[in-house]
Amino acid sequence: MTGSYAVVGGGILGAAVARRLQEVSPGSRVTIWEKEDRLAAHQTGRNSGVVHAGLYYPPGSLKATLCRRGVGLLREFCAAHDIAYTECGKVLVALDGTETGRLAAIEERARANGVPGVRRLSGGELREIEPHVRGVAGLHSPRTAIVDFPGVTRALAGLVERDGGTVALGHELTGIEQRTGEVVLTGRRHGGPVRERFDRVVLCTGLHSDRTAERAGDGYAPRIVPFRGEYHLLRPERRALVRGLVYPVPDPRYPFLGVHLTPRVDGEVMVGPNAVLALAREGYAWRTVSVADLRATWADAGFRRFARRHWPTGARELAGSVSTRRFVAAARRYVPELRAADVVAGPRGIRAQAIDPDGSLVDDFRISARGRVTALRNAPSPAATSALAIAEHVVGAVLDTGSRR
Repeated sequence: MTGSYAVVGGGILGAAVARRLQEVSPGSRVTIWEKEDRLAAHQTGRNSGVVHAGLYYPPGSLKATLCRRGVGLLREFCAAHDIAYTECGKVLVALDGTETGRLAAIEERARANGVPGVRRLSGGELREIEPHVRGVAGLHSPRTAIVDFPGVTRALAGLVERDGGTVALGHELTGIEQRTGEVVLTGRRHGGPVRERFDRVVLCTGLHSDRTAERAGDGYAPRIVPFRGEYHLLRPERRALVRGLVYPVPDPRYPFLGVHLTPRVDGEVMVGPNAVLALAREGYAWRTVSVADLRATWADAGFRRFARRHWPTGARELAGSVSTRRFVAAARRYVPELRAADVVAGPRGIRAQAIDPDGSLVDDFRISARGRVTALRNAPSPAATSALAIAEHVVGAVLDTGSRR
């Protein structure tokens, strides 16, 4: 079915959806609208680069299904396009008996999801894999990988352009009007206003997904709340403290995972992130403040319920933000040799966290459709891992060749 399609958002999801539209509907006009002057400017270009294997996600959920499918597609894509992809492995480290007990449930989920090679570790076996890491037990996922997600995004966009599509940078969306048989997008670009007509539109707008979906006639909820994740980097001479990914055992009482250690394909080793409320949707630094964004966050009843429930966690995360010593102390529970002098300030990212009106975090991917517009309302980790599979799922729904959930 040929036609004209716009994908709003130039992160990995937008690029993957645009490319999939070309594959399924050859001869169609496909355009990516991206408000920045480069691709992968926000969540895609500011994450840790981890290719998640599917350890945690409830079997049968979209996260589990699309993550496992996405890993295989991503591995094949990187091999075909000479993009760095390294299976460095991952250990979940249990520090006490309670956390050891939680490993059993995670292992059960991982096996149900088809994660290859997962095995339980004793404290001694953990040290064989990660000599500088200490814990009473662990869970090893040897196929968990790291990748250059911005490189994947650029490669996908390059294919879109090669096959006749358009990557329109500097196009900021300001309006969506659905008419009979078409969708009209209006926006701003460097040379002035822009207005284009398309048969169908897909919104992959991350930090602004709730706002763009509302413009298309979708409902108010869930709302996006921006949480800034701050990283430190190990100094080059201390990168040997870890061989692969070192993660804590998730605590179901808390909304975020906690500090972990993550090698990257460029050789850096990241320590973090924490999770603090950002003062703007794109507030990567404390000095970046949007009164309008803050007002909208605090006006949302769902966020207020969330904040009342989790304010002690927020206080701890804030303490780590203002004190490098406290930040490193969280990681030193797993790597006792780590010291504050071993790290330097690293990159910062924003997590677009969707929150429902009851104050609960939206855990699974959430996709909605209104007329000729499809919106990715919630696409948290492992969205980058799952991008090619999400694109299959979304395009199947857009073109009515598959189911929509």
